[in-house]
Amino acid sequence: MSGRDPFALDSRRVGAAFDAAAGDYDAVAVIQAEVRRRLLERLELFRTRPRRILDAGCGTGHGAGALLRRYRGAELVALDLAPGMLAAARARRPWLRRLDAVCGDAAAVPLADDSVDMVFSNLMLQWCNDPDRVFSEFNRVLRPGGLLLFTSFGPDTLKELRAAWGEADGHTHVSRFIDMHDLGDALLRAGLGEPVMDAETITLSYPDVRGLMRDLKTMGARNATAGRSRGLTGRRRLAAMEAGYERLRTGGRLPATWEVVYGHAWAGTPPAVPGERGEVTVPLAQLGRSR
Repeated sequence: MSGRDPFALDSRRVGAAFDAAAGDYDAVAVIQAEVRRRLLERLELFRTRPRRILDAGCGTGHGAGALLRRYRGAELVALDLAPGMLAAARARRPWLRRLDAVCGDAAAVPLADDSVDMVFSNLMLQWCNDPDRVFSEFNRVLRPGGLLLFTSFGPDTLKELRAAWGEADGHTHVSRFIDMHDLGDALLRAGLGEPVMDAETITLSYPDVRGLMRDLKTMGARNATAGRSRGLTGRRRLAAMEAGYERLRTGGRLPATWEVVYGHAWAGTPPAVPGERGEVTVPLAQLGRSR
């Protein structure tokens, strides 16, 4: 693994994990459902009436259904890396059979240029190695003036689990989540304009750490990092991790932090120009349109 980023994600492993988890996903995806609800509420801020929408990382189809109920008459493309997720969406929501459901990668969206008016993406981006490439693809398929609305997880997500495993061994067990400021810079580099970013923290609690790990496995959030252990986790390491996590117990429960990053931007703005020391120079005309 010398020279390789230990946090690089194996996309095939990611897809396979969510494919296998599709049948039980909805039963445990509590955080995903809550964040999706909050993201959908943010549509109230925009007057746009999209004719064609891309739901990138559609999962089992809840977001797609809500979007179609909101935008009557709109066409929707449901995109997911895992065929099992698309199959579950079709089986549980018959209306999806009438839609364009596509199995594909958000880093190579199988749609034509300027073909959608909105890209909606709930908690998919954290499973992508290259957000710049994903944002560039979103900008490519969006028509000028089209809206990108998305969520992802920030660096504090599962910080308790990361720290507990850090005491137990030297492998990576939790993904490296990207800071909202870095995602905002990536939006500008991709040519998306007027980016707005914010974040909030949601804390869930569990009776024990194994309950948290079981839910993560059931929802398909398996460890897909290059630095993961390739062997079985021994009892000693597992016990050391549990002991580290136990020190955080409060009121009989263990906390699990989720830092949720929200972002939106618009298509059709010239790319920002990189400056010195990583600074980004934004066109003056763009500043005049900022909110």
